[in-house]
Amino acid sequence: MGLRYLHTMVRVKDLETSMNFYQLLGLRETRRNESEKGRFTLVFMAPEGQEDCPIELTYNWDGDEGLPSDSRHFGHLAYRTEDIYALCQKLMDAGVTINRPPRDGHMAFVRSPDNISIELLQEGDNLPSQEPWASMENTGHW
Repeated sequence: MGLRYLHTMVRVKDLETSMNFYQLLGLRETRRNESEKGRFTLVFMAPEGQEDCPIELTYNWDGDEGLPSDSRHFGHLAYRTEDIYALCQKLMDAGVTINRPPRDGHMAFVRSPDNISIELLQEGDNLPSQEPWASMENTGHW
């Protein structure tokens, strides 16, 4: 019996805000399911060419009292990028806090609007250390 990865689900408080965040990372909506009876919307998002590895954003129409919470019990989502510095700069310019800057040219952490920890990894070799990342302190936790 084989096992195949399907998706990762995270609950979101504000669907539009969360979708905008994941779009900044380069994910695009691949499909959407709305349930009038269940009063929820599921939006699946994935990087282009990787539609078989989506994240499922679950939005409950009547709210979700537990959001946002620390979400550390969830762990994190991880994405590989061609230029970690450029992606972190794009996120920072859009108002996203870089919780763990890519000081090593290899790894950074940010959080989604719903407090989901996102790990960003440099593709291939580490980039040479550069400012402002090299001396940037951690903010919060990831």
